Amino acid sequence: MQEVGGEDALEARHPGEVQPHHDLSGIGINGAEHQVGTVGLHEGPDLGQGVVDVRLGDHREPIVYAPAVAERLTGKVAIITGAARGQGEAEARLFAGEGASVVLTDVLEEPGRAVADALGSAAVFVPHDVSSPEGWDAVVATALATFGHVDVLVNNAAIHWLRSIEDESLEDFQRLLGINLAGTFLGIKAVIAPMRAAGGGSIVNISSAAGLVGYALHGTYASAKWGVRGLTKVAAIELGPSGIRVNSVHPGPINTDMLPADRAGLGDRRWATIPLRRSGEPSEVAELVLFLASDASSYISGGEFTVDGGSLAGPSPPTLR
Repeated sequence: MQEVGGEDALEARHPGEVQPHHDLSGIGINGAEHQVGTVGLHEGPDLGQGVVDVRLGDHREPIVYAPAVAERLTGKVAIITGAARGQGEAEARLFAGEGASVVLTDVLEEPGRAVADALGSAAVFVPHDVSSPEGWDAVVATALATFGHVDVLVNNAAIHWLRSIEDESLEDFQRLLGINLAGTFLGIKAVIAPMRAAGGGSIVNISSAAGLVGYALHGTYASAKWGVRGLTKVAAIELGPSGIRVNSVHPGPINTDMLPADRAGLGDRRWATIPLRRSGEPSEVAELVLFLASDASSYISGGEFTVDGGSLAGPSPPTLR
């Protein structure tokens, strides 16, 4: 099979269509070039590919094509915290695949470097404690020195545990807020100047469904995530005149290391009251974050966006059909 792209690929976006008399100029079949033929279109063997069936008389030649689709973050530089695994890793991989240069940060150095190495020259890893102002200075300096500007910040890093208010200690309460809330605050502060210099940007703060409603045993975590929600609103108001958009994302149960263990052995039954009857995947959160980071959301700021399987719409009876 031969590979084609460009205009020929653009003509082949709808599997199953047949377009007679398509101009096949420049497509060589058995060493010859032909001008007129019949083209049948269907899906190719790999994701994102298709097959053009070119028929010239009795001759049929299948040609694999890759559709020419514009990358959604081409030319943008993004900082993503907590990018060594889970949602942050999914965001980093998706962003790089969509044309962005990515600065990955995390306290987990070995897996963080492994993700950056896998992304090649489009990525660099910086060891980073988000609760450290000096750490943020180093991250922004690396982004500017390596890629020249900063367009996107995803405040993703967080820690989580389940504990009642009665059993929580002030020390642990303050430690979690230092990472989940103060880390977000410091990240916003750190990118204002470079984003303003670049003419604007997009900040995406990862909050939680627990930042929208109350959940038992989430007193400390919810305090931080409600704070992220409020901070997002204020930042959107203050930074809007500089062309900097700020939004919050509120995931429900997502299949990462932060998802509480199924100690009761319920299996899929633990999601029985979620309308979609399952937990989410990091890639599903990443797609929403990508949209908010991209120019496709250019008039969206100060918003809060759930990705929760419908759980905050209200409880879904387990027997509902």
